[in-house]
Formats: sequence, structure tokens, C-alpha cells
Amino acid sequence: MVRSGHVVMLCALVLLTLGVVMVQSAGMQVRPLQADADPTAAAAVSGVTAESLLTSRTSIYLVIAVLAMAIASRLPIRKFADRLERVVWFKPGGDLGVLIIGSLMLVGLLSLVYVPGIARVQNGSGRWINLHVPGLESIQPSEIVKWSIIVLVAWYAARLGSYKENKLRKFFSGLLPVCLCAGVVAGVVVLEDLGTGALMIAATGVVLLAAGARWIHFGMFIPPVLASVVIAILAAPYRKDRIIAFMDPYADPSGTGYHLIQSIATVAGGGVFGRGLGNGLQKFGYLPEDTTDFLFAIVSEELGLIGVLIVVCAYAGIAWTGTSIAMRERSMMLKLITLGVIATISMQALINLVVVTGLGPTKGIALPLMSSGGTGWIMTAFALGLVVSIDRTREYAGVYVDAFASEDEELIALRAQRDSEIEAKPSFADRAGLWGASVMHAVRAPAQLVPIATPPATTEDYSAYDANPIGDAEMEELLGGSIAWESSEPKKPSKAQAKSQIKVQIMDRFRPKAKRTPASYEMDSQGDQDERADLFL
Repeated sequence: MVRSGHVVMLCALVLLTLGVVMVQSAGMQVRPLQADADPTAAAAVSGVTAESLLTSRTSIYLVIAVLAMAIASRLPIRKFADRLERVVWFKPGGDLGVLIIGSLMLVGLLSLVYVPGIARVQNGSGRWINLHVPGLESIQPSEIVKWSIIVLVAWYAARLGSYKENKLRKFFSGLLPVCLCAGVVAGVVVLEDLGTGALMIAATGVVLLAAGARWIHFGMFIPPVLASVVIAILAAPYRKDRIIAFMDPYADPSGTGYHLIQSIATVAGGGVFGRGLGNGLQKFGYLPEDTTDFLFAIVSEELGLIGVLIVVCAYAGIAWTGTSIAMRERSMMLKLITLGVIATISMQALINLVVVTGLGPTKGIALPLMSSGGTGWIMTAFALGLVVSIDRTREYAGVYVDAFASEDEELIALRAQRDSEIEAKPSFADRAGLWGASVMHAVRAPAQLVPIATPPATTEDYSAYDANPIGDAEMEELLGGSIAWESSEPKKPSKAQAKSQIKVQIMDRFRPKAKRTPASYEMDSQGDQDERADLFL
């Protein structure tokens, strides 16, 4: 049976594999001619070989990303989330204190890009820190923070929603603190990367709305958010130039409008079937950032409409199946994490496609799982692995079952889980509950009296009684005997009897039972379907 988690993993693998191939193709360069070469000869092009493809840095990132997704898909995230949701945080601070501490830790991680010696500046932007690890020389902290803030906000929103009255629906004590903390983290990201910061704010909004926050409360944040965007645009002149170039790119075709014009020309040059893999022309010095922000344009030029549909369908598959996983999830925290991950990937892909096709101003935001980038691939794959883990384990009547297991393995796991709970040593709460039950037995409501008598022998007797209800005397005469009244509830036991009953109940819990091995469950083929129904009800 194909499950939603399988579809998510398949779509992610398609995007990662296609991304490795297209990054290598877009990285092809024209080799410089020798001084004594024939000027009329064709230029030599650095092609892509099997050896260069397998030993490239992108292939290493692919292997790490696939491993990260596989490991995340096997993590016991459901048990971890259940423990976090049930934790009672004591003063000082409580849940809000944990939120503030977590936000400060994320801000500290982002601040490492300003530390001399480990910070690395590329293309005028300091978004990386050096690790000096073979295969992973640097990482991008904003990519780690982008996914961490989703988990933090989802946990806090689930905690507020666990109260009798959802505190997230209150502005000052619920929504305002989490928005301020997320805003501070996103504000630090905006200093170096406006697109990622805006994406974090949007994903946080999706999580909070899904958790029950009110739309009218979000309206109060619109003026300060718009003011911050205007200030960020005016503070950097190149951002203002990009907006002007979007309005009329041909006003300055060799300047501010160059990126947009070349991107549109690259997308339009592919047609239906494309020029062929590796046969694109715009990557030879015409289209800037062809391996990162504008990789989708190279896909359109070389693979045509067919390649575009493959990419779009893969992202649509992740969005659709991920949303279905979130809708079926019972745990509020896991539901919000799934929605946050899917919303982030979907919005990031949509923004990139809008920019590349000329429907929006130029913005340096990568195509998830495809554009060249080690940290982005690994963290996105890990986040999708968590979504797969959420779909893999499902809850039936308090029993967690591996949804990817076969039908027989699933039933065996249910039986083993049930028997282990029966054989478990009773806790103090269980023993106290047994004593409490005996105390409450004495204050139960009075029992109703029901007649104990021999029923009528014939159908005519029943019909006569139904047609003409009679009293006790007539009923005694009809039945040929006296009516005995007896309580439907058991008589109140004496103190010694109650103590004896409680001892028997407790000893039954401690009495050892014959343990069964999973191998013995396989012999129970008769009535499996009926037992499965009883277990799930």
C-alpha cells in the first residue's frame, strides 16, 4: 500500500537527483583558447563526465541529504513530542521562558556570521560560517534557524492550545509574545537575507493560524510589518532598483534589468522538449547565478516544458501529501510541525518560480532541494524526513503502530503492545485508584428496584399485559406467585469484604502471566481481522 510518506520521499528524491544533474550541467564553462589555437575553431567546453558527476561536491551533498532524510524518518518523533507536550514547566518563566530562551539561542547561532575568523563573505553577503570539514566546508545558520523556529513555535502553540481555553486566542498573553520572539529571530536574518527572513515570518503565521490564532489579531501586525519592509527596501538601494527593474526591465537592459531579461529569455528558449540536457546556451556567461537562484531557468531551457512539469508536479506532490498527513494527525504539535514544513517548502518554491518567470522582482531565494547549496539540501531533507516519521507512526487507541509495516507485522505489534501494558507493574496511581473506588462505592446513588419473577408463559399473556397494564396484585395473580423485589446494584460489602476484594484486585495485577513471543503471534491467523477491529476501537 502506497502511503503519503512514500510519496513525499519519492518526490524529494526526484528533486534531489534532478538537482544534482542540472547543477552539474549549469556549471559547464567555456575553456579559454590557447595562444596558438586557431581562432576559427570551435570553443572547447568543459563537459560533465560520470567521474566528475560522482565525485562532485553536489553528489556528496546528495548522499548526506538522503542519509539525513532516512535517519529523520526513523526517529521516534511522536514519543518525543508527547513528552514535550506533557511537560509542566515550573517558574520562573514557564512556557514563555522556554520560548524566550529558545529564541535567544537561535539569535546566538545567527550572530556567528559576524564573528571574525569563522565568518565567510560571499557575493557581498555574510551568511556562512566556516567549519573546515571535508565535504562540508561551511554551513548557513539561517537554514538551520528557518526550520528550528517552526518546531519552537509549534511546541509553544500546542502548549497554549492544551489549556481549557486556548490562550493563543488572547492577544497580549498568547499571540503577542510568540510573534515578538519570532520577529526578533527573523529580524536578525533579514540583516543579511531579506527573502529567508520574510519566509520565516510567513511560515510562523501559517503555524499560528492553524493553532487557532485570530485573524483580527494578525491585522494588528500589518502596519509594523509593512513599515519594516519599506525601511529594509530604502536602506538597501539595490532592492529599490530591483523593484524598478521589475516594472520596466528594458529601461536599463544592461544594468538593473539584465537578470530579469536573461531569465525570461532562458525560460522561453526551451520550448516543449528543450534544447537537450547539457545543450543550453544561457549558462555560458549570459545568465547570472545559474546554479542557484536561476537554476529553474536552465531546467526550462534544456528540458523544456516536460522538465518544468516534472519539477512542478514533484513540489505539488509534496504539498498535497504533506497537507493530508497534517490533516489526519491528532497531535497538535506534530500537526503544526507538518504544516510549517510543507508551507515553508511550498512558499519558497513558489517565490523562486515567480521570480524566474518574471512575475515578480528579482530576489535571491533558492529553489528547495534543487539549487546548489549544502546546508539547504540537508536541512530541507531532514525536515521532510520528520514529516515521513509522523506519517510512519500512527496512534490507535493509545497504541503506536508503524504504518509502513506489513499487515501481519502491524497486528503482531498491536498484540505485543497490548500484552506488555497488561503485564506491566501497576503504578502508584493505579493502586490509589483501586482504593479510591472502594471508598466511592459507599456513596453511590440508590439502586433502582427491578421485579424478579417468572415471565409469562405464553404470548397471549404478554399481549394482554401490554394492552391493559395492571398493578402488582393483578400481576401476582397472573403469574401465579408473589413478586420479589431485588436491588439491581450489589449490596454494600462490609469493611472486611471490601478490603479483601481490593487485595485480590491488586494481587491480580502483580500475578505473573505467561509471556508470549512475537513468533507465537504469527500462529494466530484465525480471527485476526476481528481482533484488529477490537484493538482499534
